[in-house]
Amino acid sequence: MKKIIILFSLILITSCKGVTEKKSVTITAQGNFAHTVYFWLNNPDNMVERDAFEESLRNFIFSSLYIDSRHIGVPAATGQREVVDDSYTYSLLLTFKDKVAQDKYQDEDVHKQFIEESSHLWSKVVVYDSENILE
Repeated sequence: MKKIIILFSLILITSCKGVTEKKSVTITAQGNFAHTVYFWLNNPDNMVERDAFEESLRNFIFSSLYIDSRHIGVPAATGQREVVDDSYTYSLLLTFKDKVAQDKYQDEDVHKQFIEESSHLWSKVVVYDSENILE
């Protein structure tokens, strides 16, 4: 029984030591180039149009040869703040190895097909591209 108590105490002390130590961890998105797109649908309450948009978008982003990571989102319920714009219908966050890969993605047939299939569903699109500066 003494051995079990001593072993338990050592495990507890060791695990507590890790809690008090401050570790520097950098978490970055996969890829060095982020492509963020916001879509405002013409009829955001029309579920048939939303389903068509989502299906076309999913088919496109899972067929691309150049995308490293994918995120399709809708406005989060984070509450009203002056700096938050939640007026969009969908957001798309894609990452790429680099700008060259993103340029190739722009010319992919699957990207062009998505635009052709879905552009009639949106009234506005805004794109923000950024390159990673964390090293």
